[in-house]
Amino acid sequence: MKIALVQQNYHIGNFESNTAKIIAGIQQAKQEKADLVVFTELAVCGYPPRDFLEFDDFIRKCYDSIDRISEHADDIGVIVGCPAKNPAREGKDLFNAAWFLFEKKVKAVSHKTCLPNYDVFDEYRYFEPAYDWKVISFKGKKIALTICEDIWNLGDNPLYRVCPMDILIKQQPDLMINISASPFDYDHDEDRKEVVRANVLKYKLPMFYCNTVGSQTEIVFDGGSVIYDAAGNLIRQLKVFQEDFCCIEMDDHDLSFPGYEVNRNTVNSAAIFDKDMRVSKIDDHEKIIDYLINERNIAEIHDALILGIRDYFRKMGFSKAIIGSSGGIDSAVTLALACEALGSENVRAILMPSQYSTSHSVEDAEQLSINQGNPYDIIPIKNIYESFLQSLHPVFKDLPFGIAEENIQSRTRGNLLMAIANKFGYILLNTSNKSELSTGYGTLYGDMAGGLSVLGDVYKMQVYALARMINQQYAKKTTAKKSSLELAGAARGRTGVSVQELRTSRELIPENILSKAPSAELRPDQKDSDSLPEYQVLDKILYQYIERRKGPKEIIAMGLDESLVQRVLKLVNTNEYKRNQFCPIIRVSCKAFGVGRRVPIVGKYLS
Repeated sequence: MKIALVQQNYHIGNFESNTAKIIAGIQQAKQEKADLVVFTELAVCGYPPRDFLEFDDFIRKCYDSIDRISEHADDIGVIVGCPAKNPAREGKDLFNAAWFLFEKKVKAVSHKTCLPNYDVFDEYRYFEPAYDWKVISFKGKKIALTICEDIWNLGDNPLYRVCPMDILIKQQPDLMINISASPFDYDHDEDRKEVVRANVLKYKLPMFYCNTVGSQTEIVFDGGSVIYDAAGNLIRQLKVFQEDFCCIEMDDHDLSFPGYEVNRNTVNSAAIFDKDMRVSKIDDHEKIIDYLINERNIAEIHDALILGIRDYFRKMGFSKAIIGSSGGIDSAVTLALACEALGSENVRAILMPSQYSTSHSVEDAEQLSINQGNPYDIIPIKNIYESFLQSLHPVFKDLPFGIAEENIQSRTRGNLLMAIANKFGYILLNTSNKSELSTGYGTLYGDMAGGLSVLGDVYKMQVYALARMINQQYAKKTTAKKSSLELAGAARGRTGVSVQELRTSRELIPENILSKAPSAELRPDQKDSDSLPEYQVLDKILYQYIERRKGPKEIIAMGLDESLVQRVLKLVNTNEYKRNQFCPIIRVSCKAFGVGRRVPIVGKYLS
C-alpha cells in the first residue's frame, strides 16, 4: 500500500482556500500513484475553530467542503479532519472527527476520544468524546485511525479513562494512522516523537503521523510529521515550519518500508514515555539558562516567531508593520524578525528619543535600520512630554518626579505609534519580552501597546541568544556574498571589493545593542537592574514558576535566595491585570501568557 502524508497550512474558517489545498493534495497524491492520502486534524475548517463551532452555518460549510472533497476521492482513499454531527440526543452536538472518503462516498468517520482541556486546548467545551471504536478496512488492510491526543494517554498516570488504541488493537489492525494539530513549543517536538514511538513499540504496528503546520494567531504548529516502522525506527520526517508532502510505499506482506533507510538511533527495548518535560529533571538552577538558550531551542524559537509573524499578517490581510525602535535589544530583535518575515521594505521603525535618551541609543537604533534597509523616522518627544507636564501641573503641583512622569513618556510613544499605524494601515508589533511581562515591567497603553507580541513568550536571556544567532546567520550570508563579489570582480579583471559592496558585511544588530546594560531610559541613568533582579537570576525563577509550576518552597530549595524568590513571585501575581489587557503573544513555550494560562486577576495567592 502506498500512503501519502500532506502537511499543509490552513486558515481557520477559510473553507474555499482550505478545500482547494486539500483537493490539490489529493491530486498530488494521485500523481504519485498513492492508494491513500492523509491530511491533518480539522483540516477542513482549520484548528482551533473555537466558538465558530457554535454556528450552524459554520458546520454547514464544513459539510459542504466534505462533499466537494469526496468528488476527488474516487480511486484514492482520503483521510481528512472535519467536525461531525453527533446523531444522539445526549451529549454535545459535535465530534472532532477523521473522515474516510473513497469511491466518492463517506465510508467511515472516526471520532476523537481524548479531548484535551488544558493549556491552549478547550476541546471538551465543544466536542463529545468517542464512544464507539472500529478499525477501517481498506484494500486488504485494517487501519487503526486516531486523532492527536488519542495517542498521548500513556504513562503510569494517564489523563483519560479510555485509551482508544487499547480497544482498536483487539480488532487486529495492520497499521496506525494519527491525524494531529499538535502545537509547537521548544520542548514538545521531542516529546511528540517519543509518544509516537512509544505507541509503535507498545502495539507493535507502524504509524503514519500527520501534523498540521502554520500559525493561528498565537498558536504555532510546526508540522514535522513522521512515519515509524513497527520496530520503532524513524522512516521519514517531514519539514518543520513548512508545508511538505511525502508518499511512501509499505510492503503488503511484512509491513516494512522497502527502499528506505531507517534511523536506528531510537528506543528499541520498551515503550518509554515521560510526560514531564526533559528539563524537569534538572534541579540545578545553574543549568536552566543553558537549557533555555541552547542552540537548538533558539533556532526553533526563531523559526516559530518568523512563521507566527508571517501568518498573522497574511491571514489577517495586512502587509506592513510598525515598530518603536529604542536602540535596545528587544526592539532590535523584533525589528530583525519582522524584516525577515515581511521584508525590510514593509517594516517601518519609529525612533522617539526624549531628553533621557542617550545619544548612543538613537545612533544604535538608526544604525540598525540602516543595516536592515528598512524605512525609519525620528520623532523627538521632548516637547510633547513637556506639554503634558504643563497641562498636568495644576493637578500634579510640585509633587516630586515619579512613575507617573515616566509613564507619560511611554504613553506618548504609544500614541505616536498608533497614530502612524492608523494613518497608514500598519500593524504595531509589540517588543516586550516575557521577563518584563512576568514582572509587570511595562506601561499599559504605552510600551505594552500593539496588535501582536513577538517576544512576549521569550525570556530576556533568550532574546540575547536570538540576537547573537541572528548576527551569526547574517555573518555567514555576508561572508558568502563577499566571496561571490570578489569572484565576480576577478572575472571582470579587478581585485578587492568596494566600500559600497562591503557595507552590508557588518553585524546586522549593532554590537553595542548587545553589550550595553538594558534600560527603559525614562529617567536619568536608569537601568533595568534598578527595578528588577539581574536577568540571569530572574529568568531562572520565572521559568520554574511559570513553565514548571513550582511553588516558592520548591524554588528556594534549588538554592535561590528566599526573599528574592518571594519578591519575584509577588511581582508575577500582582501584575496579572496588565497581562489581561495585553495583545496576543506568539506562543513558543509550554506555558505562555494568554489563552493557555488562566490566573485570577484578583487572586491573593503569593501576592
